[in-house]
Amino acid sequence: MFPRIAYILLIISVFASGCSNYTRVMKGTDMDAKLNLAIKLYNKGDYFKALPLLEELITVYRGTKKAEKTYYYYSYTNYQLGDYETAAYDFDNFAKTFPSSEYAEECAFMHSYCYYQDSPEYSLDQTNTQKAINELQLFADQYPQSTRIEQCNKLIDQLRAKLEEKNFQNARLYYNMEEYKAAVTTFKNLLTDFPSTQYREEAMFLILKGSYLLAENSIEDKKLPRFQEAVAAYLDFAGSYAESKYRKEADDIVLQARKRLEKLLPSSTSVN
Repeated sequence: MFPRIAYILLIISVFASGCSNYTRVMKGTDMDAKLNLAIKLYNKGDYFKALPLLEELITVYRGTKKAEKTYYYYSYTNYQLGDYETAAYDFDNFAKTFPSSEYAEECAFMHSYCYYQDSPEYSLDQTNTQKAINELQLFADQYPQSTRIEQCNKLIDQLRAKLEEKNFQNARLYYNMEEYKAAVTTFKNLLTDFPSTQYREEAMFLILKGSYLLAENSIEDKKLPRFQEAVAAYLDFAGSYAESKYRKEADDIVLQARKRLEKLLPSSTSVN
C-alpha cells in the first residue's frame, strides 16, 4: 500500500511543480521564457495553456523579429482549439503582414481551410460552405503553382457536393409538400448550377412529373401552357435517358398530358 501512496504523491508533486512553473513564467517578465514555454505547450498539445502566453506575446513582439514566429503559433493555436473563425482571420492577417515569410503561402491556404472546417452538414445553412469555396478558389488563383492546388480542388469538389445535395433535397422537399412550381424551379436551378450532378436523371424526371402535377392543379387559364411545358420536359427527359428506370412512368405521364392538351387546343392544332 505504501509504495502506491508514494507513487500517487510523486505524481501530485510533479503536477504541482509543473503548474507552479507555468504560473511563475506566466507572471514573470522574461518574454523569451514565455515564448519557449508556449511552443513547448503547443507541441505537447496543451493549447489552452499556450494561448494566453501567445496572446500576450503577439503584442509584446509586434514589430520585432520574433513577431512572425509568435503570430504563426498563435494562429495555429486558435485553429487547434477549434476556433476556426478567429484562426481564419489570424492566418489571413499573417499572410498579409508577412508576405515574404516562408509560411505565407501555408497561412493563406489555412485561412481558406478554416472555412472548409467550419462548413456545416448539408441540411444546415451553407453560407460558410460557399465562403470556403470562394476562399479556396482565391488561394488557387493567387498561388497557381502551389503544391496545394490538388488538395484545393478536392476540397472544392467536396464542398460543391454538399451544396448539390442541399439543393436537391430542397427541391425534393418542395415536391413532397406539393409545392410543384417551386420544386420545378429548384430542380432546374440544380441542373444549371451542377450540370454533371449525380441527381440529373431523377431531377429531370421530377421536373416532368412536377410540371404535369402543376398543370393538373392550375386554374383553367394556365393549364394549356403548363401542360405544354410538361410535354417539353418529357422530350428533354426521354432524349437524355431513353432507357431510364422512370421511362414507363414518364410515358404514362406524357400520354395523359397530351390527352389534356387535345381537349384544350383547337381541333385544328396537333399535339407533338
